[in-house]
Amino acid sequence: MAVLLSASEITKSFGSRTIFNKITFAVESNQRIGLIGPNGAGKSTLLQLLAKLQTVDEGTLSSARNLRLGYLHQSPSFAKDETVFETILGASEDPTEWDNMNFAYELISKLELDQNAAGADQMVSSLSGGWRKRVALARELIKKPNLLLLDEPTNHLDIHSILWLENFLQSQTDMAVIMVTHDRLFLQRTCDHIFDLDQRNPDGLIKFHGVYADFLEFKASVISTLKQQEEVESNKLRRETEWLRRGPQARLKKQTARIDRAGELAEKVDDLSRRNQDRKVGIDFGDVGRTPKKVVEVEKISKKYGEHVLLKNFSFILGAKARVGLIGRNGCGKSTLIRILLGLENADEGKVSLSDKISYSYFEQHRESLNPNTTLLRAVCPDGDYVHLQGQAVYAKSYLHRFLFRSEQMDMPVHKLSGGEQSRLLIARLMLTSNPLLILDEPTNDLDVATLNILEEALAQFPGAIILVTHDRYFMDQVANKILAFTEQDGQILDFADTYQWEQWFQVHGQNIKSKRPGAPAVATAGTSLADSAVEKSTAPASTKIPSQAASGPKAKLSFKDQRDWESIEKQISIEEAKLEALQAALADPKLATNYSQLQEATSTVEKQQAILATLYQRWQELDGKVNSKK
Repeated sequence: MAVLLSASEITKSFGSRTIFNKITFAVESNQRIGLIGPNGAGKSTLLQLLAKLQTVDEGTLSSARNLRLGYLHQSPSFAKDETVFETILGASEDPTEWDNMNFAYELISKLELDQNAAGADQMVSSLSGGWRKRVALARELIKKPNLLLLDEPTNHLDIHSILWLENFLQSQTDMAVIMVTHDRLFLQRTCDHIFDLDQRNPDGLIKFHGVYADFLEFKASVISTLKQQEEVESNKLRRETEWLRRGPQARLKKQTARIDRAGELAEKVDDLSRRNQDRKVGIDFGDVGRTPKKVVEVEKISKKYGEHVLLKNFSFILGAKARVGLIGRNGCGKSTLIRILLGLENADEGKVSLSDKISYSYFEQHRESLNPNTTLLRAVCPDGDYVHLQGQAVYAKSYLHRFLFRSEQMDMPVHKLSGGEQSRLLIARLMLTSNPLLILDEPTNDLDVATLNILEEALAQFPGAIILVTHDRYFMDQVANKILAFTEQDGQILDFADTYQWEQWFQVHGQNIKSKRPGAPAVATAGTSLADSAVEKSTAPASTKIPSQAASGPKAKLSFKDQRDWESIEKQISIEEAKLEALQAALADPKLATNYSQLQEATSTVEKQQAILATLYQRWQELDGKVNSKK
């Protein structure tokens, strides 16, 4: 594949803070790269460097002559008083050319912007966030890019739009993509390369060829190896230090060399310790006291605005420890339902019973409760120096350190915090309330994966009830055990066990959206949950076992080829399983994890072997079906 763009030892700093240092990589045509890393690692900054909106401090950034770049910002901006058509066409090389005009209309159709909710002549300013995101994407695509940069493309999209975007990206065969996203399922389904930007990584950047699930296994082996190295080098340093502390007679022999060696070991241990340091957000919602068995009960409630029916004859009970997720298109009525459940808005018909003993905490999507002009410190501690956490007085600055805020940020106005930092601030404030009902409206926006994992764990331990609205399907399936889905059919709401089951229903009912992931079927089996596995795997797992065949063999007549395959396939599977086990054992060698080119080559070999086994499993199932159908 042709190289579209390359970076050689590039460095970027802001003031005294180095964002990333001497990282090197290349982007080839048709690659789908997921750029991940903790908040503050410089992911968005790197995209802006690639888009030439910023310049590197050191190093070289080179691009091919034929590079055509598109860049979808996290929060796109638009000119005032322009229609959808004008906005898209205005980004073309020549808006007066007929070919560009036709292409603009083609994009409007391709991105489904000709639906009633949008339209070529609709003012962009009147559209919802999800439709504006599609307009912004069309505005970049009219440039005919062969490299498309996407910064958090799923933020503020509803689940239907995310499924559409997955399908759209999978259908593009003539451009490379680099995306920054915290949506792990979206990442899994759309990317075939992972770039992990993190100063703790050797060389600051891990470049991995494979899907996100495989990268997680790879990264785990890297972390394990680095920790083993730290332990080994720490023991060496301890021995050297003990030797140097012996009597003068011992120190006379090769003293200088031993001191130098000890110094080098100390530096190596410090470096490994820094890389292995895992700073985590301290999230713990604590105890909420006794909660009534029924928090909220609604009976046959209905609600409509004008002719638009949001709810119709909807009944529901929210229990003391319920975990309920709400999904549906933007504007379908999720927020209205929450307000009705909390008694903040009346239903047109029906009965709502809210326990008078219930207080709640609300994580609002747009962070309306944050005063943008107050300081970070005063946002959690309006007066004095201490906050009250679960009955204990805690020094406010120390409390904020638990959420990875730095000392120099304490007097910073809230509006200068990043989106992820504002989300962490809201979580910090929620923890101070200890209410038995949590309402979380899009809490995942702008949070990095590490923080999402910790938030998931904290919510799993939360003893009260949770109502969750999120477009992040993995997060939803980790937190919620019941899904209420708005169908837009006369206010109908359906129950599902998880988002996979909803996806199957959604596709079966003619929405014409395919959600294929690399190397997997288009639709997951109903009832399969993300909570049952870390993330989807691209191949059949090596541990898959098949039933033993009867010793007498098939009782029905098969074709010659089928008969031959049937008699030999178990032996083939055993041989290939043994090969896979040997490859996986070699992959676990700590020495291999320090050589990333060899480790990636070994990982690729394991993937190929898994694919061979997956093909054999599929063939066995096919033959077994023929045999059993003829018995």
